[in-house]
Amino acid sequence: MPRSLTRRLTVATATTAFAVTLTACGGSDDGSTGAGPAGGLGAGAPTHTVSTVMGDVKVKNAPKRVVVLDTDALDSAVSLGVTPVGATTVVDKAPFSTYLPADKLKGIKPVGEIGTPNLEAIAQLKPDLILSSKVRDEKNYPSLSKIAPTVFTDTTGPTWRKNFDLHADALGKKNEAKKVVADYDAHLNRLTTALGGPPAAKKITFGFVRFVEGADTRLYLNDTFVGSIFKDLQVGRPANQNTTGFSLDISPEQIDKADANVIFYSAYGDPEKAKETTTTAGPLWKGLDAVKKGRAFKVDDNTWMLGIGYTGAGKVLDEMEKDYASAPH
Repeated sequence: MPRSLTRRLTVATATTAFAVTLTACGGSDDGSTGAGPAGGLGAGAPTHTVSTVMGDVKVKNAPKRVVVLDTDALDSAVSLGVTPVGATTVVDKAPFSTYLPADKLKGIKPVGEIGTPNLEAIAQLKPDLILSSKVRDEKNYPSLSKIAPTVFTDTTGPTWRKNFDLHADALGKKNEAKKVVADYDAHLNRLTTALGGPPAAKKITFGFVRFVEGADTRLYLNDTFVGSIFKDLQVGRPANQNTTGFSLDISPEQIDKADANVIFYSAYGDPEKAKETTTTAGPLWKGLDAVKKGRAFKVDDNTWMLGIGYTGAGKVLDEMEKDYASAPH
């Protein structure tokens, strides 16, 4: 997704009609997560307390009507066998994350866009748990908390493993989470072994290039979802990309800065408008080490950019495994 979406904190304001609905449902003005409309905690429901960036939140032990407001929370829910009743999308009328199994997304209602959720639509679903993050929805927290217990992580991206643990706690799926984590770690070990083991893997530099319609080309750094997977895999990184931060933005004339032993690349938007087509046909691209040796692989942008969770990470590892196995050595 574009950096403007990744960075923005823009949020929707509740309408007057929605405010009246909340008042009628007895929502308090202090942002507490006690009982919201219909979904809420419910009288006598077994609960547990979850520690969040916004404070302690009391949630049902086994919430049944979950609304997720970002792609990482959607991935967490699906990875743990939970189909949410509602979820936000990247842009209006966009599908939910297409890398996730279609049958696990069946019946989910759209509730606005990431960062600007439709509060009325959320309330109508009568959720008993809402998952999002402070970076996306801090200004919406008081209103969301009146609807149902609301659990926020601090941010998204490279903290996805920590965020998953919080989501699992809130969903009452901590035992199921252990298997998800163990499966991912086993997948990592399998691929690292295929690279020759940790010492050998460290000597192979991996890079990720994203061609973006309407923006500069991005070389992804360590403080990203992709960067965190490279770290988990114990591979090396090009010196100019082995640093903190989100991305190194370059022009087509600077594509030589993408040089690495192995390059994965994707395009957001139209490949021609994103300058992927002209750049990859040019002499600078063709002169990159990975390209000359047949180790530059085009990958699915939706999976690598939106799959911020264990199912998405597993798909990324699958693609790396397949591509590297087919590459000249």
